[in-house]
Amino acid sequence: GEEGERTLFYAGDAVIELYRTEATNYRNNLLSGVPSLWVVMQPAASNPPYELLAVTADPTEGEASTDAGNNLVEAVPMPAKIAAIVERFVASHHVELPFVKRRRDQKSPSSERGRENSRD
Repeated sequence: GEEGERTLFYAGDAVIELYRTEATNYRNNLLSGVPSLWVVMQPAASNPPYELLAVTADPTEGEASTDAGNNLVEAVPMPAKIAAIVERFVASHHVELPFVKRRRDQKSPSSERGRENSRD
């Protein structure tokens, strides 16, 4: 087709699961200015050539899905009704964790000796 032309396809129904442990990711998505859903499609042997695999509101999960072989992953604008549900979920489950700077483990001479002995 011509540049700028779009075609709308119905890929099927999806359940968007929200997990308390990912509430920070959902919050960051909502605060991004353009909240999105990531739609993950997998190749199919039929027509249309893709089938719906998952839909997520977690940007980290969506981006990780791009590493899974031939999956097609598209970020699409989050509908306002879904954004409202995600906002309520985040309000109920998000816990701001204090930033803790990690310190590198100091290598002790005994741990170095243990490594040398393990090579024998």
